[in-house]
Amino acid sequence: MTAYERDLPRPAKTRTVTVAHTGGEERRGPVTLGQANMIRCMLRDEPEHINIHGVWPVPAGTRTDAVIDALRALVVRHEALRTTFPHGAGAVPREQVVAAEGEFTVTVLDHDAPLPDAERYADAVARRARAERFRLDRDFGLRISLVTVGGAPVFVALAASHAVTDVSALAVLEEDWLALLAGGPLPPQTAFTPLDLAAEEASPAGLRKSAASLRYWERIIRTGPQAMFDGPGAEGTGAVTPEVTLRSLRGARALARVAERTGGLPSTVLLTAWCALVAHRTGQDACVAAVPTSNRFHDRLVRSVNTVSQDALLALDVRVPSFDALLAKAWGAALDAYRHSRFDAVALWEMIDRTTFERGSRFARDVVFNDVSALAGAEGSGPAPDGPDLELGRGASQVLPTRLLAFVHETAPLLRIGLWADPALFAPGEAEGFLTGLVRLLEAAAEEDVPLASLTGVTGVRPVERGPDWIRVDGSWVSPRAVADALGGALGGVPVHVTVDGSGDGEGPGDGEGPGDGEGPGDGERPGKGLTAFVAPGGTPLSPAEAHAALMHVLPGRPGVLAPRRYVIVQAPPEAADRTDAWLRQHILTEGNGRTPADPT
Repeated sequence: MTAYERDLPRPAKTRTVTVAHTGGEERRGPVTLGQANMIRCMLRDEPEHINIHGVWPVPAGTRTDAVIDALRALVVRHEALRTTFPHGAGAVPREQVVAAEGEFTVTVLDHDAPLPDAERYADAVARRARAERFRLDRDFGLRISLVTVGGAPVFVALAASHAVTDVSALAVLEEDWLALLAGGPLPPQTAFTPLDLAAEEASPAGLRKSAASLRYWERIIRTGPQAMFDGPGAEGTGAVTPEVTLRSLRGARALARVAERTGGLPSTVLLTAWCALVAHRTGQDACVAAVPTSNRFHDRLVRSVNTVSQDALLALDVRVPSFDALLAKAWGAALDAYRHSRFDAVALWEMIDRTTFERGSRFARDVVFNDVSALAGAEGSGPAPDGPDLELGRGASQVLPTRLLAFVHETAPLLRIGLWADPALFAPGEAEGFLTGLVRLLEAAAEEDVPLASLTGVTGVRPVERGPDWIRVDGSWVSPRAVADALGGALGGVPVHVTVDGSGDGEGPGDGEGPGDGEGPGDGERPGKGLTAFVAPGGTPLSPAEAHAALMHVLPGRPGVLAPRRYVIVQAPPEAADRTDAWLRQHILTEGNGRTPADPT
């Protein structure tokens, strides 16, 4: 919580209005996959991290009773807002119950004089309301405050249970609410209700989709980079991260011109540019990113008021020569991700744990790209605004369990993006430079195809610099020295030597320009190769399985460490402990991959 949120301007009057609602239908049934996923997160994570919020401007001249009447109509219209999740003590909810009637409250915060920044105040009110945990079995899913000045409503500020809504659902609610205030009729309900979706997911076709999603995710987790960011600064999570905002007419115009030149959809063009720049900045061969809002690709999910919060996991291989070539691949890769974004969260994490143990990796959800520009309620229509050519600003800080998070709020007629970049990885000014570089890339691609090898010069964004001992093995950048240090430390400080299979003592990571030349997996890559660890435990008995288990225990928070494919246990280290050929001349006690109880060689 920021200092501003703790010390908000005090309203002259505060009152609580209890709002009764009737006319709904009582129903019950199993939770959806998305609800189960969010319930799991809500029971595990701090509420300010998992709850969400929204701020809705109130049209001028609207009376307080009209605001409340429209909110009541929303609750009657959308079953999710009348849903609770009964469960016993210590149990995880598996059922949802929709009430036919009930009540909720609206807290009216009335100020005598206009606030210096009423929107910022409303946002802080909503953020502060996120800090309290929702009781799943009884609480109404929205905490609603109405900010008024001299009795006139100016903003609705609300915090929401992520088991009931997601960002997309809040956008649909805002659009419906504005339509109700305007007196216009709402269209008939055709979107999935949560119970409708739960029934579809439990059908034979739904179960096949869920199983296919697990196979898709496993392929990426088994072969892709274990983390997009590695090295110094990438060891921990949970840093307080400030938001950097972009508002740019230049960016919007360039995006439209790229789409016209290439025939691509603007959303796909922007995703392509984002992925190209992320892969360039991180020096990776692929951009692996979570794209949560993109799982609403089904017609009956687009306007569903529900939590469909399950990641679509995008894996876009950037080993192509140019922007246009990458764009040609991006639509198919994105569609593949969207189609495989429905899964049982418990089964997914069981698969991730099994796969990463077998691979010797640790999956990191480093990059999140949330494009909400096409959602209901998003701006982007009408005449061009008097906006800035390119304006960078600062928004609220928050603690994020990720490295790079982007929200695309608008793409036309203004490009509007909010970016949170881990300050341990992005020096002061680098996040702003990243957004500026994104606009520069769009402007260059608007004129002609852009070679990906030229991204440093085009965008001003430089690839990360890794030390000379770093090498790309099994799809991930690793430091054999860091692997040896981690394994030796996990085993109590015993001598360890790590080498790349069949290559002596390894080579450097290449020229540092990053991917994009189309020449294969990269200068430091060893296709099909892995690491071998030589371990000298002295007189302490040690098996490869014990060595692997010890390393996996300390692997979290070390994205530059990948477990060896083979463990070779010797009695004592050689005198030339930095030479692989010297270790090979030592008496081998046992060797194996360490992944199975039988530990086959």
